[in-house]
Amino acid sequence: MKLSTVVPLQPIPHLIDYGSELLCLGSCFAEHISRKLDHFHFKVKSNPFGILFHPEAILNVVEKAVTDKEFTEDDIFRHNENWHSFFSHSRLSRNSSAETLAVLNSARKQLKEAGEKSSHIIITLGTSFIYREKSSHLGVANCHKLSQDQFEKELTPVDELKIILSQLLLNFKTLHPDVKLIFTISPVRHVKDGIVENQRSKARLVSALHEVLEESSSFCFYFPSYELMVDEFRDYRFYDRDLIHPNTLAVDLIWERFKLNFISEAVYADMDKVEKLQKSIAHRQTVSKGEAFEKLKAYQYKLKEELIKKYPFMNFDNL
Repeated sequence: MKLSTVVPLQPIPHLIDYGSELLCLGSCFAEHISRKLDHFHFKVKSNPFGILFHPEAILNVVEKAVTDKEFTEDDIFRHNENWHSFFSHSRLSRNSSAETLAVLNSARKQLKEAGEKSSHIIITLGTSFIYREKSSHLGVANCHKLSQDQFEKELTPVDELKIILSQLLLNFKTLHPDVKLIFTISPVRHVKDGIVENQRSKARLVSALHEVLEESSSFCFYFPSYELMVDEFRDYRFYDRDLIHPNTLAVDLIWERFKLNFISEAVYADMDKVEKLQKSIAHRQTVSKGEAFEKLKAYQYKLKEELIKKYPFMNFDNL
């Protein structure tokens, strides 16, 4: 007896392994995936500009990176004691203009360097709604708690989303012609926009993205995290208490499907070793000497040495 509808996944070429260079961009779900990749010690860079929900917000910073266009005083503003930019998440905001510009331009360089060397870029799209700053008409990444009357809220049409996504692909290919792109729609529901409005927003993303992917199927792939959440995991037990965000169990289940579909089986055994070492390190020790403690440290050291010998880039400084 089936108790859920299984979302089918298509195996792809160009699987991820420990030789891969990875970049994650987009909504908060991109950070869930990047944290999983980091936990298993893959080479991954995540969201240099912070969480970005709309494809245009991602395109804005990618174009800055590709063209090497520096952020200037015109790109920042002061509000509530801090300096912010409409190009970035508030975690890049600082209490001086000079520091904020330094952080923004550092993020721009990080994004360009990561894009130039990435074998795979994982992009999570969150919403088709975008806020435009009225005076500049810029589609902002974050409103930074400014008054809402300074913005116009728009639901981006499918045709415009297709143009934005196509430009995004061109920019990534400019940085690295052989890059492989993995797109997904965030499973987080933006219910503040409204239940019906959230569905309209997601539907436009799905429609625009798949039309673009069909034209770029040799290097672009789709992972159905949104579909897994709303169809296969169709139960509120998979949500946090806010009933909006996937909980730890849901993230773990989606990660397992991502692993099966995009990560080479050849590295599963080494991923298991990393997991054993991570759990061993995280385990709270009640003693710091004695035979049992020495055996544990020897076990950890053996695993660490095996992994570092095979993958010199791995770092276990907390051991």
